[in-house]
Amino acid sequence: MIQAEDPLFQHEFNILLNSYLSDFLEQNLPFRDHTALVRNYTMLISLILIPIVVGLWAQMKVKSAYGKYVQVPSRGRITGREAAQAVMESAGIYDVEIVECHGTLTDHYDPTHKRLALSRDNYRGSSLAALGVAAHEAGHAIQHKQAYAPLNLRMALVPITSIATQFLPFIMFGGFFFGMGPLLLKLGIVVYLVLTVFQLITLPVEFDASKRAKAQLVGLGIVEQDEMVGVNKTLDAAGYTYVAAFVSSLGWLLYMLLNNRD
Repeated sequence: MIQAEDPLFQHEFNILLNSYLSDFLEQNLPFRDHTALVRNYTMLISLILIPIVVGLWAQMKVKSAYGKYVQVPSRGRITGREAAQAVMESAGIYDVEIVECHGTLTDHYDPTHKRLALSRDNYRGSSLAALGVAAHEAGHAIQHKQAYAPLNLRMALVPITSIATQFLPFIMFGGFFFGMGPLLLKLGIVVYLVLTVFQLITLPVEFDASKRAKAQLVGLGIVEQDEMVGVNKTLDAAGYTYVAAFVSSLGWLLYMLLNNRD
């Protein structure tokens, strides 16, 4: 799954600007221990701010790569829809519906309904970026058929992860109005533990799908070897966002664990 925006980062910005600052001002007034102040600043920068900056960089990287290579047509002029269908059929998959969806980089594979959704430019277009994204999503369909263990585990964690994300607004508003107290910290630890595990499992799922996509595009003759530069840069840039999301969740988890210890 490749998405231009990760709502998790938006939640983290809100949590950072609201709950942390209110709690930070309360605990680190000028008459407090200078060592503790420096330690908290170090924790904030290393565990929270740096991962967020890296995440923003990753988002800009994928938008830049996609924006560049969506303008570069492939020589074969095969559309993203046709590429996805060819990749799946090469693996004996004929029961997955390919549909066009709204938005940009909203492409995804839905294993529950066996539906592969491609955004307009990737569904109808024949650019190197479109072919890369389409083949990537087809890679997820192949994972599903072959019962790829990380994908099955990720699917099993989706319900609990969805529940966990519902608590993020409570952490944000609770931190803003009441500070990051013991109860809120414990809730945050549980939520970010779930999110971190989910993001960790997502890494092999996404990297494997990209690996399958690259191999199939060349193997099926959809893209010539010298055209793979555009495909590689698009998919590799998307991979950075998954790593950044994991590091960001891990940073918040470590930050809350360290604060809970105090």
